[in-house]
This record gives sequence, C-alpha cells and structure tokens, in this order.
Amino acid sequence: MRCVLAPDSFKGSLAAAEVAAAIGRGLQRVLPDIALDICPMADGGEGTLLALASAGCGQLRTATVHDAEGRLRPVQWLQGAELAVLEVAQVVGLPDVGASLLAERHSGGVGELLRQMLDAGCRRIAVALGGSSTNDGGAGLLAALGGRWLAADGSQLPPLPASWPPAVYFDESGLDPRLAGVQLEVWSDVGNPLCGPQGASAVFGPQKGLLAQDLPRFDAALQSLACALLRQKPGLPPQVAGGGAAGGMGFALQWLGARQQSGAAALAAANGLAARIATADWVITGEGRSDSQTLHGKAPALVAQRAREHGVAVSLLSGAVEGSAALSEAFDGCFSLCPGPASLADAMQQAAPWLEQAAEQMLRLRLAARRQAC
Repeated sequence: MRCVLAPDSFKGSLAAAEVAAAIGRGLQRVLPDIALDICPMADGGEGTLLALASAGCGQLRTATVHDAEGRLRPVQWLQGAELAVLEVAQVVGLPDVGASLLAERHSGGVGELLRQMLDAGCRRIAVALGGSSTNDGGAGLLAALGGRWLAADGSQLPPLPASWPPAVYFDESGLDPRLAGVQLEVWSDVGNPLCGPQGASAVFGPQKGLLAQDLPRFDAALQSLACALLRQKPGLPPQVAGGGAAGGMGFALQWLGARQQSGAAALAAANGLAARIATADWVITGEGRSDSQTLHGKAPALVAQRAREHGVAVSLLSGAVEGSAALSEAFDGCFSLCPGPASLADAMQQAAPWLEQAAEQMLRLRLAARRQAC
C-alpha cells in the first residue's frame, strides 16, 4: 500500500511535517512496510515556508525586521530559483503580539522584508497571507515601501488608519521603483473584501481584539485608505475579492499589481501533489480544526479535490471535526485525533501520540473493510 500524507499544520501544536510524521508512525504500527509519501501542506498562512522548504522549493533565509508592535525580530523567508516567498505570519503573526491594541499595530515589517528581498535580487515574490495580527489595510506595508500617508493639510500621518482623520491622501512618488519590475503574487484562502459586513474588520477583527463598538471606526478607516489609493491609481474594484486578507494587506498588494491565487493550490503546484496522489492507494490530510470553512480554500479541501480527480480514497484526520454533511461528502471518513473528552490544551500537548493512535485505528478499519469486501 502506498499512502500520501498531506496535512496542514496543527497551529500552535505541530508543523505540517510533524503531523505527517506522527500519522506515518501510526500506520507503520500496522503495516511496517507501507510506502509513505510525506507531503506537508499549507494554504498561504502559518507553515507555508516550512512546507515549501521540505518540498525542496528553495532555501530558507533570515532577515531582521520590525514586528506589528515595533520590535526588531529575526524572520525567515524562502528563496527559490525562480520564486521567493514571504510569510506574513512570520513578521506580524497574531501569536506574537503582547498587550498592544489593534489600533496600535501595523504591517510595516512586511514592507521592510519585501525591500530586503528586492535587495537580494528577487524578481518574483509571493506573499503568503494569513495569521496576521494587524488590521491596517496594508498602510504600514506601503509606508515601508516608500509611500506617505497625508492629511488634508499635507502633514504626514503614521500608518495607523484607526487614528486618521476622515480625509486621507497617499503620496506614491516615493514608492520603491524596483516594484515596477517585480512579479508579485498573493497567496491566500480568503476571498473577503476589504470593507463591509464581510470585510477585514467585521470578519477577522474580533479574533485580533477588535471590540464590536469599534467596528464602524475601523471599517471607515479602511474605506478612507481604499479611497486614497484608488484616487492615485484607479482600476482595482473597491470590493476586490481577497482584499480583506491579512487585515487588508490583500488590498494593498493587489493595488500594487499583485495577482491573487489560492495558497493551497500554489503550494500543491510547487510540491507536485497531483502527480504524487495519482500513484497512491490512499491519501490522508487534516488540520487543527475542520468545519464548514474547511471546504472554502483550505488545504485539506484542495487535497481532497486532487484525490477525487484521480479516483483515490482520501480521509480527513484533524484535531477537531465539527459535524458537517458537506465534510462527509468531501472525504472518505472524517476522524478526530481526540480519544475522548479533552481540553484544547491537552489536545495540543498530546497531538503527536494521539495522531499515531488515530492513524493506526484508521488503517486497521480500512484493512478490515478490504477483507470483508473480498
């Protein structure tokens, strides 16, 4: 039997490669000679760089930039032969913030890292969006690239939209001229627009600390940002899909000319997922928590789609699985690693041994079903 193991990371617990390794150990308890193809996945968020590096898509490099709260920190980026990749979660990741308010954080470090990648000669750069702690619409990113945010009287504003006056202007004359010669891509599983009821502030703001009473102010600030940018360079639809990704960085990057694509699909193309599945007997994927949102651009959904295209059975093994008929239709069995009632802390701490145990039982069930069919 040949099995492709293509999980996403279990955020805050295990990297995708560690998840796959634990599943593999469980399978080998039953079939020591099972052929395992470890294929770590990601959807453009946390873990994208490690998944690409493990697939041999480039070398990890280190740079020093400012995080969302203004502290200098070392971060990694990936340099390949033709493509370089920046992971937003490395720079302004939500788990890294301290006691700051959302209004005080900005994405300037992402722009700093983009400039360092330009210094390194990169001419095709993908920005993996997801897991950000910011909601600044990319104001900090654009400022770090040389742009200036201005009030009506011409005074310069900090890249913190929540503190801006109603009328704001953007001076693009100082933007790094090398951007014109770079092919930019944004990788994301998010199709939300920048503003409105499905926008960055309304949908993703609460998990970053945005209070309900502050939502109108934050949403209005992002609308002002969009107006300022489109006043300088029109053409981008104000409600462009994916504009709300990473606190609105998706909009700023698309305004710069970046092309948006599915992060999971981009990674699958890079690691040759389809060809690897085509020769497999079984595929196992998973993530920290699966629910109805899994089927909207998440890595397990992409893995399941590729498996279906090749007629290969595909099972889901996640930290938690919230009941969904749609999930049951997409996968040949949905399994949670938890052997019984457990707290989130316990599940995260015991993820590796529980994955081994669950994978072992999944294979025993599959083999028993095969014997019955014969």
